[in-house]
Amino acid sequence: MTAHIRPASAGRAYKAPPQLTEADSRTWITRGANFVVAMSKVEPGAVLSRADNPDEYMVLLGDVGATIRAGGETIEAAPETLTIVPPGPSEMVATGAGHVVRVLSNRAADLAGKAENAATYADGAAEVAPLIPWPEPPGGFKLRNYRPFDYDKPDTNIRLFRSTNLMINVLTKRTAPRDISKLSPHAHDDFEQASLLLEGDYIHHLRYPWVPDMSQWRPDEHLEIGSPSVTVIPPRVVHTSRNIGDKRSWLIDIFAPPRLDFSRKPGLVLNADEYPMPADA
Repeated sequence: MTAHIRPASAGRAYKAPPQLTEADSRTWITRGANFVVAMSKVEPGAVLSRADNPDEYMVLLGDVGATIRAGGETIEAAPETLTIVPPGPSEMVATGAGHVVRVLSNRAADLAGKAENAATYADGAAEVAPLIPWPEPPGGFKLRNYRPFDYDKPDTNIRLFRSTNLMINVLTKRTAPRDISKLSPHAHDDFEQASLLLEGDYIHHLRYPWVPDMSQWRPDEHLEIGSPSVTVIPPRVVHTSRNIGDKRSWLIDIFAPPRLDFSRKPGLVLNADEYPMPADA
């Protein structure tokens, strides 16, 4: 048992100043040990580019469409779609006003260093399992665009997509508060979870474990947060979340690397045929 439990981090784009201000866009950056989440409020024509990103990243569009270019390809991505962008140079041009989220690995060191919570990870976060990339897609790296809400299933609100380095769970939008008698408190042994909130209001309930050093004990947290925002939940912290109020809510969970437990369940990862699991999995 480690003597220190890292506190949860929260990036509140709805009330905090942005970490990056560029022409026609403002960007709020929150990081974990293995991932970086960059939420941008864009105007029509805003350009978000990566000169030479070292690995894949994902683009989740909220209420705005975008033209995305990478690897010699160009696609027109509709609102509420998810795009996996290949390594190398890339560019996204907003076709309207709204919110765009880029999810990158910790290899995007320039953005990780600008994160609002960068100091939280100055010690390297040894309690988090390192990011080891999964096998490359057999068809090669390319732009891959998905419409998560086309994958509705009556028995689950989960929509999982993975790449070589990331996994995103695009959850069903909630139109009524979650039943408090059907919450799901749980913890992860050695990986973090980022909960990206694009619509509505939530409470993240967090219970920190007791470590041998009593001076490191923390009381339970009931973190009430609006949107857009990102909350990073550390390993071993028991957590469950619920939406509150009358607003429609939209929560998306982020992991790096992809989760093996989810990936081992047949049919749960919706693009599993494009991204093989490690040979020893």
